[in-house]
Amino acid sequence: MAKTLELIFETAAGKEATLSVEDPREDLTPLELQTGMQSIIAQNVFVVESSAFTVAKAARIVERNVVDYII
Repeated sequence: MAKTLELIFETAAGKEATLSVEDPREDLTPLELQTGMQSIIAQNVFVVESSAFTVAKAARIVERNVVDYII
């Protein structure tokens, strides 16, 4: 099963932006996620349509099953 961590932010323009991390650590805590997301905001590294991230809205793990068929 493939897992992806999605970090959801709000930009200064009020739009939602999502950062995805493949194969996240299994033992992440809410405090680590909050601290990491605040660090991303503080460093002002990401910009979406000329707007920086301003709010850490949510974080979630998405799991998906992939079935490969040999044809």
